[in-house]
Amino acid sequence: MLTIDGSYGEGGGQVLRTSLALSALLGRELRIEQIRAGRSKPGLAPQHLASVHATAGICGATVTGDRLGSQELTFIPGELRGGRHRLDVGTAGATTLVLQTILPALLFAADPSSVQIHGGTNVPWSPPQEYIAQVFLPALAAMGAEVRLDCMVPGFYPKGGGCIEARMTPLSAALTPLEWSQRGQLRSLVAYSVAEARLPGHILKRQVEGARAALGSIGLRAETWHPHTLSPGTMLTIAASFERGRGGFSAIGMRGKSAEEVGAEAGERAASFLGGSASVDRHLGDQLLLYAALAGGTTSFVTEEVTEHLRTNAWVIREFLEVQIEINEDTGVVTVAGLGMPAAARPGRER
Repeated sequence: MLTIDGSYGEGGGQVLRTSLALSALLGRELRIEQIRAGRSKPGLAPQHLASVHATAGICGATVTGDRLGSQELTFIPGELRGGRHRLDVGTAGATTLVLQTILPALLFAADPSSVQIHGGTNVPWSPPQEYIAQVFLPALAAMGAEVRLDCMVPGFYPKGGGCIEARMTPLSAALTPLEWSQRGQLRSLVAYSVAEARLPGHILKRQVEGARAALGSIGLRAETWHPHTLSPGTMLTIAASFERGRGGFSAIGMRGKSAEEVGAEAGERAASFLGGSASVDRHLGDQLLLYAALAGGTTSFVTEEVTEHLRTNAWVIREFLEVQIEINEDTGVVTVAGLGMPAAARPGRER
């Protein structure tokens, strides 16, 4: 049984999520100790517990320590299975983080999967569903992964009540490595502006105007959405697509924060990224690391910032897999020699 120190590095939920993903994928027994030990409220919060139960559900795992506040967890995976899954994070817990936990294993399952997750879709300290759909999943598509994400209804803090649905086609071959050492030309720049239906519609436009002002003369296309949700809320995400790279930049509205300020916050982050040479934003770098480790060849990309999340994720992956991960702290260049994990065998197809 592999033991992971949950307090290592950034010491948060990232250690738990990556460990669960690899345990389910590899069928390796896992024990995590000191989970979120350095946090003001250590141990498993509802959102983390949802990831535990979701991962257990897709591989029939036997779990001990799966309770709120627990700092120790034992996870003994069974057989990985695709199919239809329905998960409820509760209130405004991040649906996207649960999806990111179970997605690696489901891509290597023998059967297609459909996962419906209820909770928060646009909440602080987690990637909004627009980022996953428009930045993260297109990057995975470049590696050969077929995943479709639909948001049935957004879920803002504090009530949540949102719903996303993801459909995964099992991989037919090992993931393709990324050669993103040079991002090339900008292909598209799109702002996704969302405001709950009880809020004035002009907020949608004002958020976009704030982003455009921050970006200056750079062209920005806009898409807007004015849906009914349980809690009022607003959000703007900017997605940048390059020949060999992706970046996403989000801001969430709150009381006392103008629509223009929401847009400007995302716009300023996007402008900073566009003014540099990185091929992935600071969050996408650590999100792609696991897939690069599984790919059949060497992946190279340039991250906007070498974060503690990136360093921590590299450490967790190395605990499970004998892969070489090199992170240049000065240049942001990340190089991963993937192990070439084969796709799952399915009826009618020989391995």
